[in-house]
Amino acid sequence: MGSQTAEVGRRGGAEGAEGKRATQGWINGFLGMVIFSGSLPATRVAVLEFDPLFLTAVRALIAGLLGAAMLLMTAQKRPQKQDIIPLILVALGVVIGFPLLTALALQHTTSAHSLVYIGLLPLATACFGVLRGGERPRPAFWAFSVLGSLLVAAFALSQGSGSSWLGDLFMLAAVVLCGLGYAEGAVLTRKLGGWQVICWALVISLPVAFALAWYAAPASWPVASPQAWASLGYVSIFSMLIGFIFWYRGLSMGGIAAVGQLQLLQPFFGLALAGWLLQETIQPSMIAVMAGVLACVFGAKRFSR
Repeated sequence: MGSQTAEVGRRGGAEGAEGKRATQGWINGFLGMVIFSGSLPATRVAVLEFDPLFLTAVRALIAGLLGAAMLLMTAQKRPQKQDIIPLILVALGVVIGFPLLTALALQHTTSAHSLVYIGLLPLATACFGVLRGGERPRPAFWAFSVLGSLLVAAFALSQGSGSSWLGDLFMLAAVVLCGLGYAEGAVLTRKLGGWQVICWALVISLPVAFALAWYAAPASWPVASPQAWASLGYVSIFSMLIGFIFWYRGLSMGGIAAVGQLQLLQPFFGLALAGWLLQETIQPSMIAVMAGVLACVFGAKRFSR
């Protein structure tokens, strides 16, 4: 009888620890999502005055140098050989691919239309979480995930079109690469740690970033507004580095597929930020749709395991 009671106690303790870990994962994921919400508004401001390729290279360069300094100051061990390919995939997805492709897309499409594809990012992350992270969410999870994506896409389409096939192609490729980068980074976080993963991915990207910055550098020092420079600073430090520290930790602790659904809220936080910084109108319909999306996020969380 005593052994059974002890076993029940151990199971209860393990379940409690797992629940606490999952909660911490969702908190970290939420903070990362909020930081990422400023990426598209900041990119939209910066790309008006900076070449997209130059913008992508410089933000990766700044973040990469900061990441290298963090690794050196804390004397981190180098990744093992089997970690190099996943780190390259992380770099390809979130350091170079997504920033460059979204910057190019915003030259051919409106920010409202781009939200259609941002709404597909949680699905892409969940799919790669199954393929690369070994996760197996319940069927109800996929129903809530698809419904949430449809709500975001319908809301974005209701804001107007104004796109081209080239802009759509850039955004679709950006979403696929970003979902892959998120999943690979989350898997590596369990081994290397969240901030270490993004820092090593940034360091691996430094040679490419240097080459692209040299190639795309304007003939003279670019004359840009303070808003453009501030936007460049935000996407370099927050979107490219700090946000990923929280995001990868959240995906690793709370589950790639589950915590990835928080991205459904990103467009609404982004629009709210744009309304605050750029004086864009926030419509009542946005609040109503966000409530529905929030219900889908909690539904997906309930059936993610």
